[in-house]
Amino acid sequence: MAAAPSATPGPLASFVRFVVCGGGVGLLSGAAVPLLATLMPWALANAVITLASTLVCTELHALFTFGTGRRAGWRRHLQSAGSATAAYGVTCAAMFVLYAVQPSPGLVTQQVVYLGAAALAGTGRFLVLRLFVFADGTRKGTAAGAGAQGGAAGSWESGAASGPESGAAVPTAVVPSALTRPVLAVAC
Repeated sequence: MAAAPSATPGPLASFVRFVVCGGGVGLLSGAAVPLLATLMPWALANAVITLASTLVCTELHALFTFGTGRRAGWRRHLQSAGSATAAYGVTCAAMFVLYAVQPSPGLVTQQVVYLGAAALAGTGRFLVLRLFVFADGTRKGTAAGAGAQGGAAGSWESGAASGPESGAAVPTAVVPSALTRPVLAVAC
């Protein structure tokens, strides 16, 4: 018997995977830039590693973090690069504000501000990737995906119990946030 395809991971599992993939590639990139900088100018080495790590992370996010079951493709690579650029802008803005407020901040202060901004930007990037970049095709059982599915999963039966344990669909109007839609699609 063939194994059943894995379901799209829920928000918490996706976030943990996002942190592990992004953090792992980030650590490798941090080690690779100085090594590559021995062969070329540091700025060029940083740009090359940033490009390569963004491509690798986007593939990892498509296949592992968000479980799309297929490679990212150019559209998703461009959207992911856009979200990474926005995250870079957030960290740069945070450091600019820090230096405007305190012209000579200590190393610990710099790290706290930078890491705080990076955490905020990373969370925002996760939301953009989950809700927009890797969201299409994951909303079976919601109003958008019900028509293509057919059967009881896309409709309500009068007087029937609802919820994941009953096998009946949960209406889109009951969904508390866009983050839970893919989770409900798996349960339905």
